[in-house]
Parts: sequence; C-alpha cells; structure tokens
Amino acid sequence: MTQVALAGGGTMGHIAPLIATAEALRQVQPEVGLVGVGTARGLETRVAPQAGLDLELIEATPWPRRLDRRLVTLPPRLTKAVWQAARLLRRHRSEVVVGFGGYASLPVFLAARLLGLPLICHEANAVPGLANRVAARLGAGVAVTFANTGLPRQRVIGLPLRRAIVELDRAADRPAARRGFELPQSGRVLLVSGGSQGARRLNQAVIAARADLMAAGWSILHLTGAGNVDQAPSAEGDSTGPCYRPLAYADQMERAYAAADLMVGRSGAATVVELACVGLPALLVPLPHGNGEQAKNAADLVQAGGAVLVPDADFDAARLTGQLAELVAQPETLPAMARAGRDLMPRDGAQELARWALAAAAHQR
Repeated sequence: MTQVALAGGGTMGHIAPLIATAEALRQVQPEVGLVGVGTARGLETRVAPQAGLDLELIEATPWPRRLDRRLVTLPPRLTKAVWQAARLLRRHRSEVVVGFGGYASLPVFLAARLLGLPLICHEANAVPGLANRVAARLGAGVAVTFANTGLPRQRVIGLPLRRAIVELDRAADRPAARRGFELPQSGRVLLVSGGSQGARRLNQAVIAARADLMAAGWSILHLTGAGNVDQAPSAEGDSTGPCYRPLAYADQMERAYAAADLMVGRSGAATVVELACVGLPALLVPLPHGNGEQAKNAADLVQAGGAVLVPDADFDAARLTGQLAELVAQPETLPAMARAGRDLMPRDGAQELARWALAAAAHQR
C-alpha cells in the first residue's frame, strides 16, 4: 500500500486541488494511505475531515511581506515546522509528498528533501507562490495549471478537480439545486462569491445593487464569506419572483454552479478553472493586491469569451447592474459564453497528478 502525504492549506485555492487529488488517488489505488498536512490557521481544519482525510498540523510559517521583526523569528519557526513535518512523515511512513502551496507546504517540502522522499508540487496560479518556487529549485516534479506559469521543468496538467465538478450537468441538476437554495425555478440566478473569506468590494456592490437587480428579474445567491452573512439579510420579491439569498459559503460549490446562470467573483485559479469546466459565464473582478496572479489566471478564459473582466477599482453597484444588463440584452450572449470555456482547460488533472505520485513512490522503492 502506497503512503502519500498531501501538503497545503490556508484558503480553498490550495485545499480544493488537494482534496481532488486525494479523491483521485483513492480511485486509482483504493488501498492507498493518505495524510493531509496543514496548519491550525487554515480552512483545512474543517474541510479535510469533511472529505474523510486524516489531517496533521504543523507550525504556520508565513513569510513576512516587509522587513520587520517577524523576519527575525522566521528561521527558528521554520526550523521547528520542518522537524515537525519530518517526524510526521516518518510516523506515517510516507513514500511521496505532493504539495499545493500555502503555509504548510514549504516546511513539508524541506522535510521531504531531508528524508530523501520524492516531491511533487502543484502550482494552481499563473504566478507561482514562494513555496512552489522553492520546491521547483529543490528538483521537485512541477505540475501547473496554466502554461504561462514559468516554473522550471513544469508539466501542464490543469487544476485537480473533484469528480462532482467534472461530471456536473448544470441543466439537469438545476431544478434540484435551486430547490436546495430556496431559489425560484424560473428566471435568472446570479451567483456571487468572493472566495472562502469573502470580498468586501463585491459584497458592498451586490448589496447596494440588489434592489435594482431583483427589479430586473435576477435572483441572487450571495456567498458572503465567513463572518459577513449577518450584514446581508435575505430579501424577498413576491411569492414566485426574484429573491436574495445570502449564505456564508457553500460546501458543495457544484450545487451553486448548477443553480446559477452567471457568476460574479474573484479570479482565483480554482474559480476560473471550475467555471470553464462547468460552462458557467462569469463577471470576474481580480483581487488587486499580491503579485497580480488573479488577472493572469483569468486571461485565457476572458480571451476565449467565457468571462468578462472588470478591474477592482471600477467595480461598484452601477457597473454591476450595467454590465448585467448588457450581457442579457442579446439572448445568445450567455449561452455563447458558456460554450466558450468548456474545452479550454484539462479535466483530468487530479488523475494525472495521482498517477504521477504513485509512480514516483514506486520508483523510489
């Protein structure tokens, strides 16, 4: 039985491909032994157990973005986390490590190298993060979602996706999905999500625009992010008309995709690839901070015609209502956008990564 350690966490952008790869590993080799490695700071503490994945926690070692006293404490904290990771890899008899970025990945990558274990990193974004840049220079196998990522010796496999996403039939699943979210069966539904933590600019614009959107016939399924849902009370139209449904998050995003006709969201890699895969048109508002990866993540889908990009600074209630009115002015616009992305991204990234990891472990024996 092959023993695989899967390292990553923080946000769903790191956790979703980890869970998808765990699912694929079990499909390829049902008796595989799996352990997830994360930190207490991330969503993995909730999501990994829900997916049936054993989770071990190590010290979080975020890299300071500016020169301050946290930089002085980084070496001892990183050293502690590396030794924690090495002990758990030995305890679980791990034969290969697959990392997905986030606070947990770098210590596990370094521990894997100390122990002489095969190492594979997957970079979801078009602009790689620190942990995966380091891993690539450690001689790790490098899997990427986007061809323009630019890591050494990279292999483009796409993003590992859960089977529920890959196999989603939005038209067939729409009635049940709308019933589950208490949305009307007829009329258009707008899905809004700023990611697992929410996005203030998106939330404010949607709340400010919701009366106008409902008057225009849109029902709104608003995933506000944890801690924000109380700021957005539900709103009803008449008994069968448009409504506004705020939720903190959706554990099964495929149901939200099935319920919707259009999505407004950030352009994290998981969001972009999942939208393309399921054929859901989108209005994407890249996060303006960081290293610009979100705009680059969206570039191929926007160029193909599957999404419209709006700069964060330009996004407000007026821009939202005007953009939606423009998109529905011609009946063929949304169906054409849905078709545009369907064949844009590989769908078997999880299976390819799983086979790669198992082969690396077998080669090491």
